[in-house]
Amino acid sequence: MASVALQSKDHRDLLDIIDKLRSRGIRRYVDLPEIIVCGDQSAGKSSVLEAISGMSFPTKDNLCTRFATELILRRDATSGVKVSISPGPEASADDRERLSRFHHDIEIEDPNIGPVIEKAKEAMGLSDTKVFSTDTLRIELCGPRQAHLTLVDLPGLFRAGNREQSVTDAATVHSLVRGYMKRPRSIILTVVSAKSDFTLQEVTEMARTLDPKGMRTLGLITKPDTLDAGSDSEASYLNLARNRDVVFRLGWHVLKNRNYEMRSASSAERDADEARFFSAGAWANLDPKHVGVKALVTRLSTVLKDQILRQLPSFLVDVRSGIVESERRLAHLGTARGTFDERRGYLVQVSLRFSMLMKAAVDGIYNDAFFGDAMSDEGFKKRLRAVVQHRLAAFAQEMRSRGHIHTIIDDPPVDKVLTRGEISRSDYIDRVKNLMERSRGCELPGTFNSLIVSELFKSQCQKWRQIAIESKEDIVQAVYSVAQAILHHVAADETVEGILQYVSGSIRDLTDDRDGLNETVIKLLNPHYSGHPITNNHYLVEAVQKAQATRRRRELEQKLKESYGIDQNGNLTNNAQYIAPLEILHLLETQTENDMQRYASNMAVDYMQAYYKVSISFGPKAGSAVKMDVPRD
Repeated sequence: MASVALQSKDHRDLLDIIDKLRSRGIRRYVDLPEIIVCGDQSAGKSSVLEAISGMSFPTKDNLCTRFATELILRRDATSGVKVSISPGPEASADDRERLSRFHHDIEIEDPNIGPVIEKAKEAMGLSDTKVFSTDTLRIELCGPRQAHLTLVDLPGLFRAGNREQSVTDAATVHSLVRGYMKRPRSIILTVVSAKSDFTLQEVTEMARTLDPKGMRTLGLITKPDTLDAGSDSEASYLNLARNRDVVFRLGWHVLKNRNYEMRSASSAERDADEARFFSAGAWANLDPKHVGVKALVTRLSTVLKDQILRQLPSFLVDVRSGIVESERRLAHLGTARGTFDERRGYLVQVSLRFSMLMKAAVDGIYNDAFFGDAMSDEGFKKRLRAVVQHRLAAFAQEMRSRGHIHTIIDDPPVDKVLTRGEISRSDYIDRVKNLMERSRGCELPGTFNSLIVSELFKSQCQKWRQIAIESKEDIVQAVYSVAQAILHHVAADETVEGILQYVSGSIRDLTDDRDGLNETVIKLLNPHYSGHPITNNHYLVEAVQKAQATRRRRELEQKLKESYGIDQNGNLTNNAQYIAPLEILHLLETQTENDMQRYASNMAVDYMQAYYKVSISFGPKAGSAVKMDVPRD
């Protein structure tokens, strides 16, 4: 990148372009390279600005730290001062118009900024209730001795409140300053007063937090004349000034403030007094480029120029991206809608586009660019039919895996610890037997009342309601999310909420009617909870027979292993005996249950499990056609 000489026309043009962008409010969208002046209250920031510009700034912090101030210095053959106010981001259209007319004359021979600040406070509406403002005061100063430099002075940081500023105001200032400091293109000019311990000043902690490597911070020590010569405090600040304690890439600078005795001295007298101070004592050993206001102005100009040139490529990328995004938003806004017919036509187009995309989402036709990439989370969420099918498949799996109250374990090992919800078949049969004894009717011994199966089934499927409602909630939310995404795609953001709120039959009505949907879910489940266990499905008896045959086979295998020397793998052991067919029949004959109630309970459990399995397996399947009735207009 070509170099730009200090105080050259190219240098001025470069800064003017950045300042023009800043005045147009581009800082709200793109970070600008700039030098921000930060420090605690009473750190001497006003004196620094006065020394740099030659203007008289109020020395009381409570007069000049209610808002940010942009100080724009330009070298020009003609001297002049221009004052204006840049409205803050939350300013209304009327406030912007009013503030754009703000103007105040300043005598160029004796420029005093105090009255301007008071007028600016009035224009910004500052009062006892509104102490700080996000509006920015712009002071443009031109003259043959001025440097090409722009600074942004921020309100001073403080912790404790008083009559004029509260603890709440302290948080407001902290947030404002932090917002400027964290911008990656900002150069942080950290003003530190030598009158107090460096580590106790809030600005230092904030700077090291937001710029931990010290890459864009320049430290500025003020009031060095308040330190006792030869003291530890002086040695500590000298070490700081040499960039040996807290190390910044841009280093440190030392400036002597105008003291009380020199409050009426001219700028030339002030500069001469500062030069005498740095020519004697311990401060005389510092690099001359790092002390005094003249060296500071040159140093800041160089730092700002270098920062702009360094950040220019990425800044241009951000600007181009912002232009593309703005053009996209303008296209999204559509044509002008100044008349009633234009607004109605716009809503008709939005409605048609919304209906087309919602129908495509419901029908599973995802050709439109709106649906994006199916492999991305965002793209998948827009494919409504796929989302619903996926949720129904999950619903079916949840019903199979956790839809039952009890998981009945056939003959668990003695050392097995059953988890919550698990129960051995033997213990469960004991419960059923107790239930049957308390519900005995006209049935013969060894049989059971079919209502027992109903009672067991109702108990076993108690989780169905919650699982179904959770699935319903997920599907409703998916529908609402797709509807919102479509609306934001086809309509301007400013009108989406209005469409959701006021258009009759909007998708929001679906989410607001959760109670009605819950009642529908309960109504669908009521036959399972209150009806009789009736089915014509032949798989019921087949499931019972398979369960009983499996159990008999398992019991027979166990007897054979115990009686005839067969190991766990079905192989003959050394103690194996000859097995006669009649003896196997004898083993089968001995597998009978003498306890009639237990026999009936066992049968009831078999029928309950078979009925539960049939109800789960042959209800609506996740893979079957899904009828989705959702609003499309």
